[in-house]
Amino acid sequence: MITEHPVYTGFWLRVLAAIIDAFLLVLLTYPLLIHFYGWEYFDMSRTGFIAGPADLILSWILPLALIIGLWQWRQATPGKMTISAVIIDAKTGGKPRFHQWLIRYLGAYVSALPLGLGFLWVAFDDRRRAWHDMMAGTLVIQKRNVG
Repeated sequence: MITEHPVYTGFWLRVLAAIIDAFLLVLLTYPLLIHFYGWEYFDMSRTGFIAGPADLILSWILPLALIIGLWQWRQATPGKMTISAVIIDAKTGGKPRFHQWLIRYLGAYVSALPLGLGFLWVAFDDRRRAWHDMMAGTLVIQKRNVG
């Protein structure tokens, strides 16, 4: 529950959090992908969009499970934890429900599609929401506002 007027997490802090999360995900998955597929994995003309079963699991299923699991457990990924931010339900100020996490995760692909405009939207929205936040009914706020 929000204890005072929330301080919405701004664009540059969210960019920093995303960079941290992407770095950690790459650190976890790339060595395994190289182990299974070799350096040819990075040549999409040879491997295609999904190189095989290990790629499907490591590049698509594992990130979905890890990120939604962390959101459910801590309301944040390591990047958001680093910047002291949490994700809340925009209506109640409480913890979002599972369907909101799923919509938020999948909605991030929608935010990315038009040249990242959905992510850039954070810089212009009064509550610092990306499109996937709007779709899921979530907000990203500074943790000091959560009781």
